[in-house]
Amino acid sequence: MGSPVCGFLKQNNIIFLRFFAILVLSCIPDRTNLCSNPSFDTPTIPPHSSSSSIPSSLKTLTLDGYFSFENLKHAAKDFGNICHYLPIAVLHPKSVSDISSTIKHILYMSSVTKLTVAARGRGHSLQGQAQAYQGVVINMESLDRPSMYIENGEVPYVDVSGGELWINILHETLKYGLSPKSWTDYLHLTVGGTLSNAGISGQAFRHGPQINNVYQLEVVTGRGEVVTCSDKENADLFYGVLGGLGQFGIITRARISLGPAEKMVKWIRVLYSEFSTFSNDQEHLISSNNSFDYIEGFVMINRTGLLNNWRSSFNPKDPIQASQFSSDGKILYCLEMVKYFNPEKIDVLNQDIEKLLSELNYIPSTLFLSEVSYVEFLDRVHLSEIKLRSKGLWEVPHPWLNLLIPKSRIFDFAEGVFGNIVKDNNNGPILIYPVNKAKWNNRTSMVTPEEDIIYLVAFLSSALPGTDGLEHIMTQNQHILDFCAKAELGAKQYLPHYHTQDEWRAHFGTQWETFVQRKSAYDPLAILAPGQRIFQKAISIT
Repeated sequence: MGSPVCGFLKQNNIIFLRFFAILVLSCIPDRTNLCSNPSFDTPTIPPHSSSSSIPSSLKTLTLDGYFSFENLKHAAKDFGNICHYLPIAVLHPKSVSDISSTIKHILYMSSVTKLTVAARGRGHSLQGQAQAYQGVVINMESLDRPSMYIENGEVPYVDVSGGELWINILHETLKYGLSPKSWTDYLHLTVGGTLSNAGISGQAFRHGPQINNVYQLEVVTGRGEVVTCSDKENADLFYGVLGGLGQFGIITRARISLGPAEKMVKWIRVLYSEFSTFSNDQEHLISSNNSFDYIEGFVMINRTGLLNNWRSSFNPKDPIQASQFSSDGKILYCLEMVKYFNPEKIDVLNQDIEKLLSELNYIPSTLFLSEVSYVEFLDRVHLSEIKLRSKGLWEVPHPWLNLLIPKSRIFDFAEGVFGNIVKDNNNGPILIYPVNKAKWNNRTSMVTPEEDIIYLVAFLSSALPGTDGLEHIMTQNQHILDFCAKAELGAKQYLPHYHTQDEWRAHFGTQWETFVQRKSAYDPLAILAPGQRIFQKAISIT
């Protein structure tokens, strides 16, 4: 490696390796509520740390960027707004070497400190995953971002910084008539952040998640090494980092697949009163060769005036029938579909849509349509964010729960949860839609149920003032998880959050040993992503 740490990392040091193996396999935290005290007060530093030497030691590094050691509360906060852990420093890197040098320095200091490192993009974690208690948080947005390189040949791609936002990639690639194929519902997130998880939206049934649309990565490992990797070069690291929850390296650059971009979107919503009909139609659409470009769905429990709310942006196909529609207090299921198009091909588009809709069994009077620009549709959640921020309702706790349910058990899940455990969805939307795993690469670190078709079910709750409190929502989430476990549904968490070794082992299943081996290879002292709470920092033997 060419650094002072080499002396104790040599593979022929059998004593160290045995000791470290014991540490890795036994370092899962005890079952405690690590977010029970959302205070910004700095807790006592563990006795083995030398608190006075850490900041001064970091100050000795020669960097293109800089460290900040004061006013760090922003780095102890995320979108979840539930966990708050103060770091000891925030690195504002200007170069990849800043990140590499910092990690190597911390690795060198490992004999005297448990200092850890967390990469932070836009801070959209839910349970403190991008925080580092008494560690170093890296502000990835400060990383110098050279102009995006866009290849628009036979195999188009964009080469971008890991700290770049997807919304900026959209605007830049559209100048070439191109755009990424797979998205998240919210685009104001960093590339490195979503690729460390998966990146799922309504296009995933066709193109797979974002991690399946990457050609190459540049990664800084937990050893401080800067490694270029792909499916042909350093493939184990490449697939490990994709969906790897930040455990093996920090993504500093990515080469992302592009496809042709249309200018407009036909946006359609229809309603169902029976879950089986709703899910059958969703599964039919994602299995068709000629289908929509985006397919999602959501559940509405005890929601009134729904169609009236849609009228501001959606027009009913038959206004008279729509005005007479009544839900009769039933749970409703909305199928949301989108078809991309260019204006000169509107006639062909309408014919395609009519054919696709004729194959579905929705309630006829609930067909609503809208036409918006491609950018307006993809950036739709940001418009809601602006409205919520103006009302002071954005920076509230978001105890979201995201689950992946196998197709064979989705009806059992719906029957047990909707209307029983979850009796309303006034705290936020409930998304539900299937994806076809045939489009996914099973070599990545992401864990899914073992069926070809799985459902994403997302409870996107917000603990808003005047609604059920945070504790109520989190209790409800636990009841859902308990139901899944008791019914043995084979569910997996997306954006997982666990406390015990048994829970993490169960989550990864047969992939657990591979995950541990990769951790040992690329982050042997468990420096990276401590907020995931999978591994605890090991102390080296000198």
